[in-house]
Amino acid sequence: MRAAGAVVANHSSWLDIFALNARKRVYFVSKSEVAKWPGIGGLAKLVGTVFITRDPKEAKAQTEIFEARLLAGHKLLFFPEGSSTDGMRVLPFKSTLFQAFFSKKLQREIHIQPVSVIYEAPNGGDPRFYGWWGDMEFGEHLLRVLAVRRNGKVRVVYHPFVKVDEFESRKALAAWAEDQVRAGMPEDRRGR
Repeated sequence: MRAAGAVVANHSSWLDIFALNARKRVYFVSKSEVAKWPGIGGLAKLVGTVFITRDPKEAKAQTEIFEARLLAGHKLLFFPEGSSTDGMRVLPFKSTLFQAFFSKKLQREIHIQPVSVIYEAPNGGDPRFYGWWGDMEFGEHLLRVLAVRRNGKVRVVYHPFVKVDEFESRKALAAWAEDQVRAGMPEDRRGR
């Protein structure tokens, strides 16, 4: 997508940062707690992540941050599932962050591009090998991924982008984006 806008993707791992930045420069949107996490917090800061607070009182300020960044030409990327998974399913998309795209300044200017990120484990490995979820320790997972002799693969599927004003609400846009991401996954990973 060369047009102004944001990218939304499923979220399986800290590796998503590398996979999604490899093809295009994106700025991640993440909950503010991530900034304090050992290892991953520093990595997130290094790539210019926009940290937000999950508080309805902050919605106006966050919309202003999104407006400034998007209108400056930054491609923001967020994970509407709200959490990472084992990579074997796509969780329902939360529509809250989509509301910012319906502001008067953005609604007619911004596009949304859904992206499916699909990891394949090293030969014979657990298909969840690259997933990082729940209470998994970052350091342990990092070492396990780096120690594997034969790497697996990641496939990044870019779906068609749309203008935000083609949708009547954040919920309709979130549902459409979720459907696109889910359709890009292998059949056995389309569940919730």
